Amino acid sequence: MGDLGTDTAVDGHDGRYSALMSRDWEIWGPNGGYVASIALRAAGAHSRFDRPASLVGHFLGVADFDNPVDIDVTTLREAKRAESIRVSMTQRGNPIFDAMVWAVGDVSGLEHDVLEMPDAPDPEGLPTVKERLAAAGVTESMYKFWDNFDERPTTWLDDWENRKPAPPVAEGWYRYVPRSTFDDPWLDACRSVILLDTMGWPAVMRLHTHPEYVAPSIDLSIGFHRQVPDEPWLFVQASAPSANGGVIGCESRLWARGGTLLAVGASQLLCRPGQPFPP
Repeated sequence: MGDLGTDTAVDGHDGRYSALMSRDWEIWGPNGGYVASIALRAAGAHSRFDRPASLVGHFLGVADFDNPVDIDVTTLREAKRAESIRVSMTQRGNPIFDAMVWAVGDVSGLEHDVLEMPDAPDPEGLPTVKERLAAAGVTESMYKFWDNFDERPTTWLDDWENRKPAPPVAEGWYRYVPRSTFDDPWLDACRSVILLDTMGWPAVMRLHTHPEYVAPSIDLSIGFHRQVPDEPWLFVQASAPSANGGVIGCESRLWARGGTLLAVGASQLLCRPGQPFPP
């Protein structure tokens, strides 16, 4: 398994950074949310403000694990309480990921939170995915990526290959391992980025039981609303309400245990011919 803090760390200063991606986050190449998290860490290293407010990014290429990525970070506008930052990630001159990030400082204003978390059992009372798979005789994950979580879905299908079409919604509890919580607000936000990006495809696979396509993310948009850095358990709900013309629209929400809404995401997936493995 990987370590979120170590594996998203960047080196450098003055708007020029680099990072080496870890194979522990591999799923169809480096996981998209993991790539975006490295970009977010670079924005955090560059900004004078303490927390991110939003990230909007385009996935432009698939990075490899053998060469470092180069990250150029530029401030586009800096105000008294907020900063707009552009992040451009390349590898050997090839574009990998470009993002726009807003960072904010100590700001006060209107407050409300009306989006309720779905009813869900407490995570510690649910079996883990590894326990469920072990009961079926499966001892290894399909992708190393999933070893980075203590994953506890609220529902389970014993016969995944012969499942019936269901609403395109995926949800469950996740706790990062071996480290689950982080004091750095930028690193804490990476917990949201990875889950909000990743869970769209599992939602799609609930409805399309035998697709002839895979569908990686081509973009990602996240609004960061609150932080509960000392709570290890995160509940994510993702849905795929529309697919048309080779593009799948996904929406996702993330809460801390206790019902605090942390972040909301949206992404577009681009269908490509291929036979997917289980998510």
